[in-house]
Amino acid sequence: MKIKARAKNGAVKVKMLISHVMETGRRKDQDGQLIPRHYVTEVSASHKGQQIFHVETGPAVSKDPYIAFVFKGGASGDTVSITWIDNLGKSETAEAVIK
Repeated sequence: MKIKARAKNGAVKVKMLISHVMETGRRKDQDGQLIPRHYVTEVSASHKGQQIFHVETGPAVSKDPYIAFVFKGGASGDTVSITWIDNLGKSETAEAVIK
């Protein structure tokens, strides 16, 4: 996962790129067999222990989803933590320092 966070005029813009296959369960492989569903179901962000962003996603989101949001209250040098969870129970957490 790649994360960028920048403070400007009292707000912090966070951009993230999540590396994930995002399979819907409707596509077929070369042998004509359905590829099993595998997609991100939730993405959450926190700053100083407080949740600042949460979204529930589904199979309609494209491969390697890009998500961006803005929040107030952050400053340069603070840390933003992002976590995603998929429908198979796998997850990833990463942090970025606000610039």
